[in-house]
Amino acid sequence: MRTLLRMNPVFQEKIWGGNRLKTVFDYPIPSDKTGECWAISGHPSGDCTLQNPEFAGETVGSLWKKHPELFGNLPGETFPLLIKIIDAKDDLSIQVHPDDAYAGAHENGSLGKTECWYVLDCDPGTTIVIGHNAETKEQMEEMIEKKQWMDLIRQVPIQKGDFFQINPGCLHAIRGGTLILETQQSSDVTYRFYDYDRLSDGKPRPLHIQQSLDVTQIPHKAEAPQQSAWTNGDAKVEQLVSCQYYTVCRMTLDGKAHMDWNQPFVNVSVLSGEGTLDGQKVSKGDHLIITSNYGPMDIEGNLELIYSHI
Repeated sequence: MRTLLRMNPVFQEKIWGGNRLKTVFDYPIPSDKTGECWAISGHPSGDCTLQNPEFAGETVGSLWKKHPELFGNLPGETFPLLIKIIDAKDDLSIQVHPDDAYAGAHENGSLGKTECWYVLDCDPGTTIVIGHNAETKEQMEEMIEKKQWMDLIRQVPIQKGDFFQINPGCLHAIRGGTLILETQQSSDVTYRFYDYDRLSDGKPRPLHIQQSLDVTQIPHKAEAPQQSAWTNGDAKVEQLVSCQYYTVCRMTLDGKAHMDWNQPFVNVSVLSGEGTLDGQKVSKGDHLIITSNYGPMDIEGNLELIYSHI
């Protein structure tokens, strides 16, 4: 079936969230503490319902089970990827994610969490945390015991358009003033390493020091994703990353392009502009899934979009 599945995003309020999902994308957010838009998701913590009349009442998760042919009859219990837009008004906790093996053994069979970030916007002078300065586990434990958090973490300056791959075991944190699009495995497992001694409802949020020590890569190894670029008609396409879980590309178009989709599914997020996908109108803030082996597609308009597939 050649279908474009249109999403109703799910919004998550967070202690560090803001209102830019409303001011930038005009989403109907629940409050000015909205941190995440789960834009394309089949995860039980935020399963997107579909706008398509033929799938009224269905979610990505239910469709994955009832109509696996739409996703190339892929194996697995759950839709494998999760696309978010994150509005960090304040700093997120410094955290780390497990790989599939550790999460499967310690988190009720969950997937691990490999993710990547495309910086949609950020305040001047913003940094993010990627990696740490400990050479051994013993040194990390000592720095934790002495609360030498700022000496331990590595901070990297960022600007709009930057891209980062965050593998399991990489200590990381999005800092305040940042708006990003995140592509990740469909997992909600996060180990909180340090939270700036913040209070939530009058209490510190729980930390996961032992799990963090178990999974953090020591010493940190910086990895730059292999990137490439090409043109397609009037479009410029950049491959931002390709790893064992996903390939993520950015397309900017002013005019016409012709794509031939032969993947089990493709996630599409429209970051700016408006246009058409095979005659169907799309505009800034829309999120869609192109179903299995869709084949030829004409894309027209003035658009910036991120697309991803396994």
